[in-house]
Amino acid sequence: MAPTIGHELVKLLPRLRRFALALCRSPSLADDLVQGACERALASAGSWTPGTRFDAWVFRILRNYWLDNLRRQKTEGLKGGVAGDDKIVGDVMGEDGEKSLLHKLTLADVRRAIDDLPTEQREVLVLVCLEDLAYKEAAEILGVPIGTVMSRLARARKTLVEATKAA
Repeated sequence: MAPTIGHELVKLLPRLRRFALALCRSPSLADDLVQGACERALASAGSWTPGTRFDAWVFRILRNYWLDNLRRQKTEGLKGGVAGDDKIVGDVMGEDGEKSLLHKLTLADVRRAIDDLPTEQREVLVLVCLEDLAYKEAAEILGVPIGTVMSRLARARKTLVEATKAA
């Protein structure tokens, strides 16, 4: 039996949440975005073309849903782009405390540097580097030429290198 769209969405949930977090930087808003995107994907299941990348189709729905929310917030006068300030918490019992702390500080620096990237660079970085999508697929999701994906990714990588050297 062929997997249903619902089953495929369930498999994508961790990746969708990771992408949503990269977009909005708020865990609760990311959950709302994922839920809304999944609802839209289920409602428009007939528009997905079998044989094409299902994940790319759903990522595009998620991004469009996020952009719709930003536009709605701007017209309603609400503050958009809530940045979450989650703390890195871990159990260091039995670990080399200094080494573990340095790793956490480095990860926190990288996370801050990624959060500080312009949205256009951050979303390309997440799609290509974290979600392992091809440049062409990222370009289709974002609705931009492939050259734009490449230049945004290059700028994002350069900014991250500079930011983490200084840290």
